[in-house]
Amino acid sequence: MVPAMHEQALVIALIGILGIGAQWIAWRTGWPAIALMLAAGVIGGPVTGLIDPKLTFGELLEPMVSVAVALILFEGGLSLNFRELRKTDGAVTRLVVLGAPIGWVLGALALYYVAGLVWPVAILFAGILVVTGPTVVLPLLRQSNVAARPRAILKWEAIVNDPVGALLGLATYEYLRRSSEGSTLAAVILSLVAAAIIAGLIGWLAARAIGWAFQRGHVPEYLKAPILLVAVIGVFVLSNLIQAETGLVTVTVMGVALANMKFDSLRDIQPFKENVTVLLISGVFVILSASLDLDVLRQFEWRFLAYLLVLLFVVRPATVLLSLAFSPVPWNERLLVAWIAPRGIVAVAISGLFALRLDRLGYGDGAILVTLSFSIVVATILFHGFSIKPVARLLKVTGAQDKGLLLVGATPFSLSLAAQLRQLEVPVMIADNSWQRLAPARHGGIPTYHGEILAEATEERLDLAQFQVLAATSENEAYNALVCNEFAPEVGRDNVYQLGDASDDHDPRALPESLRGRALFDSGLGVEEIMIREDAGWTFRKTRISDQFDFEAAKADLPADADMLLLLRKNGTMRFFTHASRPTPQPGDTILSYVPPASKTRKKPEGEEE
Repeated sequence: MVPAMHEQALVIALIGILGIGAQWIAWRTGWPAIALMLAAGVIGGPVTGLIDPKLTFGELLEPMVSVAVALILFEGGLSLNFRELRKTDGAVTRLVVLGAPIGWVLGALALYYVAGLVWPVAILFAGILVVTGPTVVLPLLRQSNVAARPRAILKWEAIVNDPVGALLGLATYEYLRRSSEGSTLAAVILSLVAAAIIAGLIGWLAARAIGWAFQRGHVPEYLKAPILLVAVIGVFVLSNLIQAETGLVTVTVMGVALANMKFDSLRDIQPFKENVTVLLISGVFVILSASLDLDVLRQFEWRFLAYLLVLLFVVRPATVLLSLAFSPVPWNERLLVAWIAPRGIVAVAISGLFALRLDRLGYGDGAILVTLSFSIVVATILFHGFSIKPVARLLKVTGAQDKGLLLVGATPFSLSLAAQLRQLEVPVMIADNSWQRLAPARHGGIPTYHGEILAEATEERLDLAQFQVLAATSENEAYNALVCNEFAPEVGRDNVYQLGDASDDHDPRALPESLRGRALFDSGLGVEEIMIREDAGWTFRKTRISDQFDFEAAKADLPADADMLLLLRKNGTMRFFTHASRPTPQPGDTILSYVPPASKTRKKPEGEEE
């Protein structure tokens, strides 16, 4: 018993290492995480034999994966805000209401005439393939710089269509099973529609109950995340007891309902649920790809290859283009959405489940579903995973190519800094809730954002993906800390800066470093010091590093009390000089320093620019 327990623990640890390791490599290299996780699972499973999920988890494997998919769908639903839906110009509604049936019909025709499957199996499998799935689309979007509208369309479609595809496959199977008992198609559809409505109602009621309990203080803070997770699993299982596969509808509706109820408790647990989702996606990918049997590739036939090409280049594009015909969505965005449709590993698991059920009903082609689904998953992940970035650039539907700096707080210091960065052709924007304080920036041609940066409406009005760094430079140090703490999870803890230094955590009068952004200067200049220096006429100086004028020469040329602020790399990357980070300049880089008023008789050195 003990060796078996240790072996299971080793497999679980290995799954975590492979999944999260693949995500980290994807972050470092820019390669698609879904392709790397698929490769990690295949290597750990059928190639090396280190991971055998069926042996390790036994009968728990299927419910584990089902619950994990439910939690992933729920977390995806929590990110679906109706304000974002309005930005899609009706595209998501079209892709669900029109796209699902169109894709079902076209997919069934391709499976019958090209892949050679019998009609019942072709119709069932085409229903499953309607979905793309958040387990593949969300990691893909996280790594790609796609513009806001097509990003929202792909995300909403992946999450909303996931339960739709399961219901289409289930409807086909139930009809095949009940038809021998005398049931009609209308009776089967009516029962499934009723079950789906009940499932959606359960999800909505659960969301309302949780919102009521959380908002009225009936649940302590430390129990909110656990209760939410248990509630999701509970309603998922309950709906599946009423009708199989309807639990996905329940958790999706529950997530969307909670996302649009606007209460603060969800913001508090957001980092936790996002971390859980990353772990679940990594684990599910590795477990299911490790479960694949490479022997199924021996059953691969040339007609299946022809079907893959038809699926990639005919079925999906035709589905999207027909669904979005005469819509306000531009053609280049339609083409990107028409191309991107990776299928997840979960499709293999669902296909395997229905294959067994079809065999019991006497349909021999059911066994082919595993081979086809495995081939489709691998092909779409590789094709779409590696092509989304170049295709987005080709169609010109990417976000900001050169990411810049967001300055929060319009002050003389931030206005002067923004002007210098504009001269260096660095994208910069100043945000402030005062129209008057933003007037000098507007007159100087500097992009501005008028509004409270901490307001919920900012998520809709300002795309933070266009900035690589945020610097809080208002005259209120506590406000600066609040801004940095709020945006650190989205921008990155290492990419939020503010005036002042909190290196002395023993000072009871200072804000703790854990609540602040990184200091803008190595010396930790605070708000008051900056105001004094601005009144004294301090300015910014640009110094370009070269082979003849290196970093040491640049430092020696600065006045004794000057401060280096940031380093601008040749590729546009910004690195600030702080007490925790001192970047090393290379030839071609530019240093921006904060210096006292220059003497009129001072001679400009070789690397310094006006």
